[in-house]
Amino acid sequence: MVNAYDDEGDGPPLLLVHGHPFDRSMWWPQLDHFRDRYRVVVPDLRGYGEAAGASGTTPLPAFADDLVALLDRLAIDRAVVWGLSMGGQITMELHRSHPERVRALVLADTTHEADEPAAARARHETADRVEREGIGPYAEELMRRMISPRTAVEQPDVADHVRRMMRGAPPAGAAAALRGRAARPDYTPSLASARVPVLVVVGEEDEFTPVATARRLHGTVPGSALAVVPRAGHLPNLEQPALFNRVVEEFLAGLPDR
Repeated sequence: MVNAYDDEGDGPPLLLVHGHPFDRSMWWPQLDHFRDRYRVVVPDLRGYGEAAGASGTTPLPAFADDLVALLDRLAIDRAVVWGLSMGGQITMELHRSHPERVRALVLADTTHEADEPAAARARHETADRVEREGIGPYAEELMRRMISPRTAVEQPDVADHVRRMMRGAPPAGAAAALRGRAARPDYTPSLASARVPVLVVVGEEDEFTPVATARRLHGTVPGSALAVVPRAGHLPNLEQPALFNRVVEEFLAGLPDR
């Protein structure tokens, strides 16, 4: 259940889904930019931020159902749903399981492909380690690849924000999500038959889901758009917010009325 979220602005609804191991503050630049013309809903996912309490395994369908329940609570019929990294995978799951709630998709720095067996095993091992050691060592390992080296040097405030989010993630919630991601399906079938507009965005210097991965995702969705954000790693919305916002704004401006 989602019990911590921001709901600001008035207009067509946008639902922003954060990545791992972050919280809803990763979308602050987008909340600030879009709330003048849109209703922007930004939740903390189960087990993250102020929504602690997850343990064991949190399957992606559980995250998606949480988000649909939030839309119901807010009396939102359909929304433009966008997510980054794990949030993108949750967005794809929401589209697969509840397509009637989705007006359009924005998929940022994410992959539609299921984990190979070795990758799935590695997620389970990491989940066990996070529960055993705490989130700190894992966060520092991720930090070296999460943002581009350029961002780390030129934007220390962004680097500090990213580090605070990761180190603040509840270990049990992060571990539960890792196990859930290991079991996710391949979203190729549902995306290949998508009947809503889709935008794929990726940071030019993303190491986790590089441009080649974004191009495969783009090629999976007929009629989708692809945007590569220069001078950004895995978090282009924070590293280059003006460029990221412009790309999404142009996409939103081109959507049909309903």
